[in-house]
Amino acid sequence: MRNLLKSILLSLFILSCSSTKDYRYFDENNVEISKSKFNRIRLTNKLLDIPGDSINHKKLTLREKRGTLTNMPKFIETLKVGLNITLDATKPIAIIFYPGEDSCNSDGTGKKEWVKNWNKQLEDGLHQVAKIKPLYIYKDSKGLENYDGLLDWKQDPNQFIEQLFFKTPLSL
Repeated sequence: MRNLLKSILLSLFILSCSSTKDYRYFDENNVEISKSKFNRIRLTNKLLDIPGDSINHKKLTLREKRGTLTNMPKFIETLKVGLNITLDATKPIAIIFYPGEDSCNSDGTGKKEWVKNWNKQLEDGLHQVAKIKPLYIYKDSKGLENYDGLLDWKQDPNQFIEQLFFKTPLSL
């Protein structure tokens, strides 16, 4: 009888702990929406879904944000000093930003030769269009060691690029 009571109590405890809470869904303005509306919006491919403020929250965020830099001379000067490079203020600036290893870039399927060819095409295109080369800037170098010698990666000075262009945290 005593063992039966222990078994029942243990079973109740396990069931109560294992019950999963339903997800709550939010649009890009943090307004709670239904799961079906969330999925409908997500299928348009204009918004991405990211974790929300809690482990059981999913939130939509804009895939692409546009805007204008209000102080271009300061932006260029910060890059020049922080990256120890020379920039031509009359030409556009292209930045390839690597946030660090994450679930999208850590599976190891990227071959060194493929990365080399992709970046060669990118650089050739930028040279044809604007006579520029991209800046390769990283937040965290973990994962870049596989591509040593291919590209001239520089660390984001004081999280300048991340804070300016990536309002949603990159460590999701």
